[in-house]
Amino acid sequence: MSLRISRISPDDSDQLAALCKAGGDTLRLKIMRALASDSFGVLELAQIFATGQSGISHHLKVLTQAGLLATRREGNAIFYRRALPQSDSLGGTLHAALLEEVDQLQLPEDVQSRISAVHAQRSAASEDFFARMAGSFQARQDLIAGLPQYRDSVLALLDALNLGTSATALEVGPGDGSFLPELARRFAHVVALDNSPAMLELAHKRCEQEGLGNVELKLADALHDDCPPADCVVLNMVLHHLAAPGEAMKQLARLVKTGGSLLITELCSHNQSWAREACGDLWLGFEQDDLAHWADAAGLTPGESLYIGLKNGFQIQARHFSRPATDNRLTLR
Repeated sequence: MSLRISRISPDDSDQLAALCKAGGDTLRLKIMRALASDSFGVLELAQIFATGQSGISHHLKVLTQAGLLATRREGNAIFYRRALPQSDSLGGTLHAALLEEVDQLQLPEDVQSRISAVHAQRSAASEDFFARMAGSFQARQDLIAGLPQYRDSVLALLDALNLGTSATALEVGPGDGSFLPELARRFAHVVALDNSPAMLELAHKRCEQEGLGNVELKLADALHDDCPPADCVVLNMVLHHLAAPGEAMKQLARLVKTGGSLLITELCSHNQSWAREACGDLWLGFEQDDLAHWADAAGLTPGESLYIGLKNGFQIQARHFSRPATDNRLTLR
């Protein structure tokens, strides 16, 4: 019996060496840990790690060239996020093992504090927008995608759940309350959460006009305040307004009852940067794989997905994720 030895070319060995070199630096490992469920720009990372912009840029270049980071343009800014390992490609197994170990790292408290500060800056910008623009909210939403353009798709996913007559729903960020009548007809009790008093007042007027007696409005932050879990949690065009979408998915998952569902309607990734100023968007949509990756990290299982192309060039993704009774990824240690 002969022993078969796999040989790699000099170019292949260079690629493996670049991957090992990229992971052989303390700061670079911390950067990858910070990007576990988030993406940051160069200036944000310089703030987080209290390091000069040129130094951070160098480390980001090394990580990107090694295939450990990917970039995405958001208007005039470039954001960095972790690249997903490809198990069938050279270095894929090493890449996956590195990320698994990196995720066990505990970031220093000062770094975690500065990450929170960056998130707070993003959130403040979003909250300021909705406080100023509540009166023209619907007109601005219609510039991109109004509810009529995706309502039927969300309802198709919702009705396919076949929930019982006693089921409860939670809508995070109900806007002017346009979707609340649909939820009120399908659920015994509906809670709508918003952290903007101005937007919640619009939803309150809608409930009064429609006579929605089974809808409860709450001024609260769904990601940080205590909220009772529901059988179905709904977010329509909300995720791109949140400071840390990946981390938000983990917080949203805790609001879903065991065996319940999370329905998310979102924009697919686009390059129309005017949406930032006109609509207060923090993110220019998301890749389909981003939502799937964040959901998996949150312990959610992907279900049906629908995609809607619009005449103005935008595309919408309506996604269903469920919270299983048990997480098969958890094992006893």
